[in-house]
Amino acid sequence: MSDVIHTVNLTKAYGQVLAVNNVDLSVAKGEIYGFLGLNGAGKTTIIRMLLGMATPTFGECYLNGEKVNPGKVNIWRDVGYIVETPYSYPELTVKENLEIVQKLRGITNKSFVNWIIKKLKLEAYASKKTKHLSMGNNQRLGIAKALIHKPKILILDEPTNGLDPAGIVEVRHLLKDLAKNSGITILVSSHKLDEISRLATNIAIIHNGELIKKINGEQLEKQLHKSLLVDGKDRTAIKDILSKAGYKASIYSSDESSLLQISEEDAINNPEKIATLLVNSGHSPMLLKVEKEDLEMYFLRTIKSTGGDKSE
Repeated sequence: MSDVIHTVNLTKAYGQVLAVNNVDLSVAKGEIYGFLGLNGAGKTTIIRMLLGMATPTFGECYLNGEKVNPGKVNIWRDVGYIVETPYSYPELTVKENLEIVQKLRGITNKSFVNWIIKKLKLEAYASKKTKHLSMGNNQRLGIAKALIHKPKILILDEPTNGLDPAGIVEVRHLLKDLAKNSGITILVSSHKLDEISRLATNIAIIHNGELIKKINGEQLEKQLHKSLLVDGKDRTAIKDILSKAGYKASIYSSDESSLLQISEEDAINNPEKIATLLVNSGHSPMLLKVEKEDLEMYFLRTIKSTGGDKSE
């Protein structure tokens, strides 16, 4: 078996509820495999079975060709992970928490702690008690714990939760570097469609416990519907100007406001043309923004194309 991470007919039932239903995954060495789904789709349940934290009702999991079994201790030496919220000892510092993980992992080289603190940019917080860390820095600490023993397999459940945009970019670059230059195989789950499309080489889309689609990151990016949102002081006049120029503008409503929406590819790819048109017509736009389809809307389309919503 050449795949580093592999599942066969993986199924988990809780009573009459199928949390995971016959999921087959194959992840190659050095790949970043995205696991995309809405909250409650079954992502975490699958990860828990991969890590031996839950027993499949049916089916099997393999890591590096070895069947996952809670009794096989050696299998976890090459695995780093985060499952749901990363926990730490709140009264201990960041460095002390990492020193504990170092000992539990049997790492004799003490330089690993300083290495991972620098790698995750936690130097400024090394002497700070973890109860005083922000959510984002607690997430960084969780990733540091998962990486401290330099594993060959990294399984991360929502690793960018709580991180600010800069932190998300840093983690993305870190994971890409680990896969490309260290050959680490990464399985990362998320409900953030845009982030997964930028990060993962291949993506499995799960809904209601079922694997409904497999796609690569580049294909996903191309499949996302995009539109140009426009707003200004006189929305009616702007709509008329756009219409006369050959652009069809419809009303886009969100929880906060109603805007004009243009779906033509020419406008989406060249928003500066729309800006110039409106400025020259005396109606400078107050908002001009390319909007990507969110995960929920993408799922509604995907589910419809695969035969309707099976949750009904």
